[in-house]
Amino acid sequence: MSQVIVVQNSLNIADNLCDLLENRDVTVIKAGSDSSKPDFLGIDLVGYNANTMVCSDIFEKEIGGSSKLVSLARQAKLTKVVIITESNLVAGIDIQDDLGGALKRITVEDFTDPYSLELIFNVCCPDVLFSAGDIKTFELLSLARRVANTDVTVFINGPTGSGKEVLANYLHENSNRKEEPFVAVNCAAIPENMLEAILFGHEKGAFTGASNANKGIFRAADKGTLLLDEISEMPLSLQAKLLRVLQERKVTPVGGQRDIEVDVRVLATSNRDMASEVNQSRFREDLYYRLNVFPLQTKKLSDRKDDILPISIKILDKHNKENGTIPFITGDARDLLLKHDWPGNVRELENTLQRALVLSGGKAIDQMSIMIDKSLSNINENLSVETLADQLAFAKAT
Repeated sequence: MSQVIVVQNSLNIADNLCDLLENRDVTVIKAGSDSSKPDFLGIDLVGYNANTMVCSDIFEKEIGGSSKLVSLARQAKLTKVVIITESNLVAGIDIQDDLGGALKRITVEDFTDPYSLELIFNVCCPDVLFSAGDIKTFELLSLARRVANTDVTVFINGPTGSGKEVLANYLHENSNRKEEPFVAVNCAAIPENMLEAILFGHEKGAFTGASNANKGIFRAADKGTLLLDEISEMPLSLQAKLLRVLQERKVTPVGGQRDIEVDVRVLATSNRDMASEVNQSRFREDLYYRLNVFPLQTKKLSDRKDDILPISIKILDKHNKENGTIPFITGDARDLLLKHDWPGNVRELENTLQRALVLSGGKAIDQMSIMIDKSLSNINENLSVETLADQLAFAKAT
């Protein structure tokens, strides 16, 4: 969990920023401004593991300049200092590196603007796995944290591109196994004749081309977490073998004669209606119940609109790292992003923002830089019309 020191000397944005940080499960250490105290910033840092300090440019001068501030921060084992100046800006916010990246300078126009606060949050806590701003997502993350420290199997269901694998990673990072491996395998991406050997391993000479033994991903994830992504695509013939492994916590490599014990926490995901898959005999009922000990459901992006801007910031940061800053999204461009339904969910949003980076040249992203692909929306609309026509035809026939 991230911990951030916020110095509240002449920093109007402090209270809003503290509220945002605390809502994101970040521990906030609120400091005064008495730099004469030997415990640094007027608080005792013993027992804390803070990594970032946020202060005003006025506090920077009081303490003796940026170099002195960074030196004191390093003594307190802080890795980053963020200095905020409140000033009139055309773009709303400006973020710059100083002292070789040891210090971030942020100039902000409106300290009540939620988007600017999101940008500052991303600078303070860039390693936060799950970007969120919607109350529904916060409720999901709260539930995920509660189940993370147990060893129960979790089944994550939700639309394609809605963040199922990110949520699985979040579960691992908040679990007692976080120091151990996190291994993910996409069951839909591996040929059926290879999946068993990849999952459970194989002995040398077990099949043509098996020139060496391989321990498989179950043993590779031993003591850690194994994600079986899109498990509904797993062939029925292999589902029975997986069920046995989950029940007995032992794997038998292809071509092997002995069982090998494994200690793995299993997570599984699917974008399909699993009740329908079971009813149509495409997925084993007993395996489904073995996996579905604790169900979690991710929602499509159109059902959590307040996540769009935080996720957009994380995407822009990811794809613009070489420029060292996050392009500002203008108000008109934000409106376009918030009004779109995003049938392709986060993946569609990422494509759109990558196009925006190209069109904007890495500068402020305005509405002219937002090119939204409407083809998927048109396909969905056509499908809906065809489905309705089929239903009407069936009604008339009966």
